[in-house]
Amino acid sequence: MSSPFSLFDFACWLVVFLISMSAHEAAHAFVAKCLGDPTAYHGGQATLNPVPHLRREPFGMLLVPILSYLASGWMIGWASAPYNPNWAAQYPRRAAVMALAGPAANFAIAFLSWLGLKSGLATGIFVPGFTGSFSATVLPTLGGFWRLAAVLLSLGFALNLLLGVFNLIPFPPLDGSALPLLVLPAGLATSYQKVSRSGVALFGLLIAWQVFPRIYRPIWFWMESTLR
Repeated sequence: MSSPFSLFDFACWLVVFLISMSAHEAAHAFVAKCLGDPTAYHGGQATLNPVPHLRREPFGMLLVPILSYLASGWMIGWASAPYNPNWAAQYPRRAAVMALAGPAANFAIAFLSWLGLKSGLATGIFVPGFTGSFSATVLPTLGGFWRLAAVLLSLGFALNLLLGVFNLIPFPPLDGSALPLLVLPAGLATSYQKVSRSGVALFGLLIAWQVFPRIYRPIWFWMESTLR
């Protein structure tokens, strides 16, 4: 039997999802600008404000997440930040750093959320929640603001850990596919980039979707155990 719809839970999910996706794309845009490609910066993507990201990807940032939540209780979606492919071809290592900045931003949010959860547990404001629950990693011992804090921090921790790990899977079009560019010589890097931008991207997504649970599950349960 499915759980009844909760407007509170839905709103918390949407807020954390939008912030997490915006931070991911803003990191791409900001690092690209620092390394010589201002394309996304000039497009307004170097911001935590979700509005420019929603304008660029309204389906992936809003419609699909809402529909997926109503259907399954989870939010899935996508976003993107533009970049100059000529810049990426000329500076493959810089392009790799730009790509990896997105997952790094998610890991940073996950870590900050973990610190908030850990502090709440240490002070007795939170108690351990339900194993495997994204929105109830901890439960509040007080009501009001602390109920909101418990859900937002739980989601911030779990969702950003998921986004960081998933995007590091080394298959196009995920950010992790840029990892080889850090070590490949120039000629091979150019060939690799051409292959990565071809139709192999859909195939890569299908593979990533299959292998992700095996990668993520042990990481998630280990990280969750640090809060017990």
